[in-house]
Amino acid sequence: MSTELINYIINAIFAAIPAIGFGMVFNVPKHTLMYCGFGGAIAYTSRTILMDINFSIELATFLASTIVGLVALYWSRKYIIPRPVYTIASIIPLIPGTYAFNAVINLINMSAHGVNPELITIFVENGLKTITILGGIGFGLAIPSIYFMRYNRPIA
Repeated sequence: MSTELINYIINAIFAAIPAIGFGMVFNVPKHTLMYCGFGGAIAYTSRTILMDINFSIELATFLASTIVGLVALYWSRKYIIPRPVYTIASIIPLIPGTYAFNAVINLINMSAHGVNPELITIFVENGLKTITILGGIGFGLAIPSIYFMRYNRPIA
């Protein structure tokens, strides 16, 4: 096997672990924990693959969360479990923790050492990147369910 494929598999395994952990924190049913792990692995691996083919992190996160939304919609209809049981734990590996952390650290540096243009620039870049990634996650999860609610209603 190629080293890239092995890296994707290892990253998928390590992305499934926090998804399962947050599923346990959110008290999802035991039989759905496996699907939460699969969802986390699908989300992180799809975002990584999209970033490897030169998508921006914001667009890659949006598309990865859309993929998770579609998969979770399928699982929710198949196993008759609400969709957020799968999606909330599955998107945990997509959360932009590094960018949010850097933004807060720069804010603290501005408070402690004074404001200068470099710190403002770094703070704004990290803050906006965090906000757009979180928006991409939200919209990506919402679009599949909105689409299927709109176009798959039974005729009354």
